[in-house]
Amino acid sequence: MQKPGEFVREQVTTVREKVDQLAGSVAETVAGERSNVSAVSSQVGDFIREQRSAARVSLRELARSAGVSNPYLSQVERGLRKPSAEILAAIARGLKISAETLYEQAGILDRRAGNPDTVAAIRGDDSLSERHKAVLIELYETYVREHAASRPPAPTAPETPTPSTSTKESA
Repeated sequence: MQKPGEFVREQVTTVREKVDQLAGSVAETVAGERSNVSAVSSQVGDFIREQRSAARVSLRELARSAGVSNPYLSQVERGLRKPSAEILAAIARGLKISAETLYEQAGILDRRAGNPDTVAAIRGDDSLSERHKAVLIELYETYVREHAASRPPAPTAPETPTPSTSTKESA
């Protein structure tokens, strides 16, 4: 039979091991999330830099037109900062592109609907700049939305009477 002190000591050791194990898994999860955030930040930063270069706008000019500081915008482009939706919208205005495009790059919005093959073909065309790709995709998706809105609703099949409804009608 164990002495009460030994039993308590074993229980404390077991609890400590469990806490250490849980703390380790939490730390791994947090580290994984940080790497995901930095990957998204880097991706949106690279996209902003590409758009700025394509538009032939200097970092300083874009910072001024977006209303953010030059060092902050530089950090965003290098993936060191994750900009808010408001900052992304201001940067989009400065680049004269849609804010939705930047939101998609940052993972704030899901990719829009449309024929995925068409969108993939546009995205995969290396002869187009990122700016041209964004414009073409936006035009295509606008067309798809407007065409779907102007299309008459699909006819519905006429309801077939069920035995319970036909009995009620004859009564």
